[in-house]
Amino acid sequence: MNEKRLLIVDDEPAFGEFVSQVAQTLGYEVRVTMDGKTCQECYPDFLPTTIMLDMVMPDMDGNELLLWLLQQGYSADLIITTGYNPDYASDAKILAEFNGLRTVTTLVKPFSLARLRALLSGQPPATGAATR
Repeated sequence: MNEKRLLIVDDEPAFGEFVSQVAQTLGYEVRVTMDGKTCQECYPDFLPTTIMLDMVMPDMDGNELLLWLLQQGYSADLIITTGYNPDYASDAKILAEFNGLRTVTTLVKPFSLARLRALLSGQPPATGAATR
């Protein structure tokens, strides 16, 4: 199993494919899911080292899935994304950090390819980046 495993949870297929392609060029093994239930099914066998979680999805929103991940003992890197109000991501970041996640980053869509590459490469956010 690859030491860098990214699980993408986003209901926009084109977005998931875009992030997947970028992550694979950086050495990640990637799984893309489009909803919370599929993520829950995939999670135990994949054991991601990083999760990219969209906040606004049908059926199960990002906060519900985040709480489930925390109940499972998830403690690795989390990237919270949203194309809506940035407060969605900020609130989820507070929840994740309060529950002990070590690295939580927020990205407001749209964001640059350079920002995504830097984040997945473990580089610190650039000044003025769309993180909160």
